[in-house]
Amino acid sequence: MKRSRLRTNEDLRYEAGDRIPGPLALALGAQLGALALNGVVLMPTIVFRAAGAEELVMWAVFASVLACGVSAILQGARLGRIGSGYALTHISSAIFIAVCVEALVQGGPGLLATLVVVSAVAQGALSARLSLLHRVLTPVVTGTVIMLLPVTVMPILFGMLNELPPGAPAYAGPVSAVVTISTIVGIALKAKGTLRLWAPAAGIVAGSLVSAFFGIYDTARVADAAWLGIPDGRLPGLDIGFGPPFWTLLPAFLFVALVGSTKSIAVAVGAQRVAWRRPRAVDYRAVQRAVAAEGAGNLLAGLAGTMPNTPHAGAVAAVEVTGVAARSTAVAAGLVFLALAFLPKALALFLAIPAGVVAASIAVVMATLFAVGMREAVRSMGANPRNGLIAGVSFWTGVAFEFDMIFPAFFAEFAGGLLSNGLTTGGLLALVLTALSVRRKSQFRGKLDVAELPRIREFIQMFAARNGLEAIVERLDAASEETLLTLMQSHGEADGAEEAPGRERRELLLTAREEDGEAVLEFRVGAAGSGELNLQDRLEWLEEQTRVARVEHEISLRLLRHLASSVRHQQFHDMDILTLRVSSVAGGGS
Repeated sequence: MKRSRLRTNEDLRYEAGDRIPGPLALALGAQLGALALNGVVLMPTIVFRAAGAEELVMWAVFASVLACGVSAILQGARLGRIGSGYALTHISSAIFIAVCVEALVQGGPGLLATLVVVSAVAQGALSARLSLLHRVLTPVVTGTVIMLLPVTVMPILFGMLNELPPGAPAYAGPVSAVVTISTIVGIALKAKGTLRLWAPAAGIVAGSLVSAFFGIYDTARVADAAWLGIPDGRLPGLDIGFGPPFWTLLPAFLFVALVGSTKSIAVAVGAQRVAWRRPRAVDYRAVQRAVAAEGAGNLLAGLAGTMPNTPHAGAVAAVEVTGVAARSTAVAAGLVFLALAFLPKALALFLAIPAGVVAASIAVVMATLFAVGMREAVRSMGANPRNGLIAGVSFWTGVAFEFDMIFPAFFAEFAGGLLSNGLTTGGLLALVLTALSVRRKSQFRGKLDVAELPRIREFIQMFAARNGLEAIVERLDAASEETLLTLMQSHGEADGAEEAPGRERRELLLTAREEDGEAVLEFRVGAAGSGELNLQDRLEWLEEQTRVARVEHEISLRLLRHLASSVRHQQFHDMDILTLRVSSVAGGGS
């Protein structure tokens, strides 16, 4: 059995599908919740205070904790087509701050609730038809967005390091932060076994103890909080008058929702990259379910009268630190959130932690996220050298806009200041550049049927002649035939075909384009379901499948690996997309 081509992550103790003991899941869920709680509480506080709605702040925080808790449970538990099935928690979405403030100012909580609900429905629709964006939501786009996430968050965290209560010694914050960082990094680098799981929690506890010694842990907040209850307030109801403020703000909300979904897609991809010991192709059905869970959580947030939430990138980075990717930790984190919402004193224990300690713990976790995004972007550069240019230009443009280095006076006002956010600007630029890099393509429409082979050969020959690829036309013919046979096997279309001549075949769309002297063939068929293994993974694990795979299927896979220089299989709920790159040199089936 050959394993030389398969790199494994031996530091991962529990994969996404592993069962872990209940007490361990609950403890790790509480740790994930502690890392996310600041983002859950801080954003609605900023929004409602900035809009002058001080009396609604506590209700908004309560509703946000509830919505994020339900969203985390959905992500981990996966109910049908809602929930990624990975360890993802949620936090309030920072990119919605500006539009949410404007909605509160112009129409109050009723208008905000309506706009959040509409944007949540739009996210649900996007999740169902995510396959339509497969050409632009590429690894280079998601990798660039993941790299920009720490860039946009770090300035906030660095600012929090300097927050101290009045009268506190100036060195109290830095010392507490240094102890927090040193504890997390020391345990993560040196500890072995189960101790490594508790690196973030140990850092927070150590930093809190030091801060309590200096008198900056807010014990009064804990003492004053009630043991049980909910804050004063009520559901705002929906403003269905659809007046001018609604139509004025609707485009901005929808646009920000699209940007937020792009970030969520990147986080969902990152969660898959760190959740398995052996690398796997991205399952875009899980990505669709993650976006659907985000939409469901935002629907709840809108009805409850608070701002939208989004998957927390820190949960991905936490897997890198702790080595635990079990999805049950997300469910546990969600349950912790739900309990905290109704236990003000328990919530106060977390909220009393000094800002510097919280910022230091999150900063360490977020620093590892940059490496996750970088790996994702670099992985895409082998298939297309242009991806390096897209990633580099988009990343540094995002950095420049985040720190107001490019015409700040103009872009601070342009589009309501939306482009002053580096994640938005860099992510949109990556999307645009990727869309522009897509070449003109030829199309063939038919059925997923071996009877289409003569027409496919004719199409391939015409494409090769038109693009000067006559030298590889035989390789293209062979690759197309093996791909068709492989897809038929994967979708169960091969068995019994002759016995059922009237059987309706799946639609097949084959597109072909030329890139840098290579042919790129893309086969699109209706998805067969959620159970079949990704063909890209089958090629990687081919040697391990020989004992169980059917002989004819194994031969097709081996020939396909030889004929194509790269293979990429994207599985959506409504569509399977298999993309081959064929060059004059035999490939390796990457």
